[in-house]
Amino acid sequence: MWNQITNLRLLSPSIPAIVKIIWFFSTWVGLWLPVAIVLAIALKWHPPQPLGNKKLPLLASLYLIVPLILWVTTRIENTSFADWGWYWEPEVVMSLLRGLGIGIISLVILFSLQLTAGWMELQISENSTETGEKIINPWRLILSHSSLLTLLLAMWISGTEELIFRGCFQTILQQDYSVVIAAAIASLIFAIAHLIWETKETLPQLPGLWLMGIVLTLGRIADNGSLGLAIGLHAAWIWGITTLDTEGAIKPTSSVPEWITGIAEKPLAGAAGILLLLATAAVLLLIKN
Repeated sequence: MWNQITNLRLLSPSIPAIVKIIWFFSTWVGLWLPVAIVLAIALKWHPPQPLGNKKLPLLASLYLIVPLILWVTTRIENTSFADWGWYWEPEVVMSLLRGLGIGIISLVILFSLQLTAGWMELQISENSTETGEKIINPWRLILSHSSLLTLLLAMWISGTEELIFRGCFQTILQQDYSVVIAAAIASLIFAIAHLIWETKETLPQLPGLWLMGIVLTLGRIADNGSLGLAIGLHAAWIWGITTLDTEGAIKPTSSVPEWITGIAEKPLAGAAGILLLLATAAVLLLIKN
């Protein structure tokens, strides 16, 4: 194995970046498939059945392989995780927390505006003793056991995906392309990769997922090459949207077409979600400047 890694390291400068990305995915899927097949049999699941709660163990098995492949990639590329924006310093933790804050605030603004406009309605609510209006208790959502577990999972998923797409892939692609082109390619791969789980639901989200990848790349750039801000943003969006969806906290009222609020109730498949991403990009540009 060491001899193969040494040989690949010598060949690496002459290998096109796209070929390296294909090698990465081929190795990743090749290592995961045997595990996935065993898990699928144990879970009594097979395509095209909906994944439902069977998605988590399959996702976990896929992401647990990532550190090994990334480590081998660093040996071949003669680089380190730090060169990809992954390092442990107090500033990175602060960036991560700042990203969480920006992501959560952006979701609060997005859904508050839609509730005010009557495009969404509260499903989990309490009556205000003063006005009699329906209000939502945010602490009930935030401090619930399921919400805190979702936050931990969101941190793990976002950390893994940011290290792969905005760290490893972006850096490798910049060997052959400009930052913009590399970001566009890495974001396209990021979007398409989501099709592995729920193809039908993911297809309308592809443009939004691609734009999300671009915004997260901008997050790394605004954070001087660190992944902290991008991980925080990504985790906040996963956490907030998953929690609201799991708890059934808000639902569209059908007062406007679903392409505005999100096809199949997916914010990234709607104009409102796209505007959220564009607004976040504007904030990141201000931070960068």
